[in-house]
Amino acid sequence: MVQLPGGTFWMGSEDDDVNPHDGEGPVRQVEVEAFGISRFAVTNREFARFVHETGYTTEAEEYGWSFVVASFLPARLRAASPRPQQVPWWCAVSGAAWSAPEGPGSGVDDLLDHPVVHVSWRDAEHYASWASGRLPTEREWEYAARGGLEQARYPWGNELTPDGEHRCNIWQGRFPSKNTVEDGYRGTAPVDAFRPNGYGLHNVAGNVWEMCADDWSTDAPTAHRAPASQVRRVMRGGSYMCHHSYCNRYRVAARSSNDADSSSGNQGFRLAFDP
Repeated sequence: MVQLPGGTFWMGSEDDDVNPHDGEGPVRQVEVEAFGISRFAVTNREFARFVHETGYTTEAEEYGWSFVVASFLPARLRAASPRPQQVPWWCAVSGAAWSAPEGPGSGVDDLLDHPVVHVSWRDAEHYASWASGRLPTEREWEYAARGGLEQARYPWGNELTPDGEHRCNIWQGRFPSKNTVEDGYRGTAPVDAFRPNGYGLHNVAGNVWEMCADDWSTDAPTAHRAPASQVRRVMRGGSYMCHHSYCNRYRVAARSSNDADSSSGNQGFRLAFDP
């Protein structure tokens, strides 16, 4: 964990390539109180300890399925798994869960330092309570992800690959047909992959979407805890599935959302802590 003193910063973006439906703008000055935040996303190793000590069952396990990238699956499982019409590169895989991220027969023994995936917002809330933490608010997340840089496009500056160096795990090549894996990772990367930002946080761009406490709104985001009656929750940071032609939401101001009970192979979280 790193302790941040809080203060004011310029939140949001008005870049030309911002999706107008995402509610990133207008750029506005907001205030953040002092808080702590994890340097890394929660790992499979950490989540396994939580499950071992509490006996917790995730929502994906209760429902019996979760979304997995189609190209990660063996042909037989891929053919047997339904695909959403709007995003056919995903498959709804029976038996996919945090401990079996690519469905039956897969595991996390070789991925213990990778971010846990196939966890829902509600799962993350349960873990956070157990760990004496909480999910960060959206403005806390962006403040921390910016690493002290004012209105930079990425957590490290304005160039995606400064001096040709990859700084995050996103889709390389042509989406969705060809991933050249130039950044070194086809799926998730270890939580300490790539250099940290100015505040010491790793992988706040790409790798896995990170869930925040706030409910989803396209008005200027606020810093309140989401009421239980709201369903869709904010996610930030993008994932290994992001590509500039389809989802350039690995920019530090970019936003997305998902249902509170939904999960997938590219959705995780990190913790925040009160001072």
